[in-house]
Amino acid sequence: MASGSQTVGPYLHIGLDTEPRHGVMVGPHTAGERMRLRLCVLDGAGQPVPDALVELWQADASGRYVETADHPNPDPGEAFRGWGRRATNRDGWTLFETIRPAPTTSADGRTQASHINVCLFARGMLRHIFTRVYFAGDPMLATDPVLALVPEARRGTLIADRVDDMWTLTIRIQGDGETVFFDL
Repeated sequence: MASGSQTVGPYLHIGLDTEPRHGVMVGPHTAGERMRLRLCVLDGAGQPVPDALVELWQADASGRYVETADHPNPDPGEAFRGWGRRATNRDGWTLFETIRPAPTTSADGRTQASHINVCLFARGMLRHIFTRVYFAGDPMLATDPVLALVPEARRGTLIADRVDDMWTLTIRIQGDGETVFFDL
């Protein structure tokens, strides 16, 4: 069945492998602080988006991205993939198991706070959108060069809170409290 070319959905992840195993970004011996990240995707009316596709990519515990030339091929026991892909459930939630990434260095040599990059696809959108997840309480938030570009009143839309045994963040596609998205 063909779909219209006006939006990225509702067929945005039919045929893509979004099984739960793609939300597990670490192996049993992956170095670093293990964590779970729970994301909720809401539309402009504050309703859950039950079929969004969420992709993550991040640095490892040393601050390196897997795809960079200086990153050695991972040991099979380490098996840190550096990326994950999951669809949201009917309540708009999805869950990833990963490690807390170390700070990274930008192309201009500035240090960026620990963060996870997010790409979101959802029905009704003309293009996928990009955002980041930072972590509440990280002292490096005050000097992160990307976060510094965001008006202070909106930075909270990018900062996950620790709730029980996991980090959690709500991504609002539009409307009141809209998450900050980046034009990449």
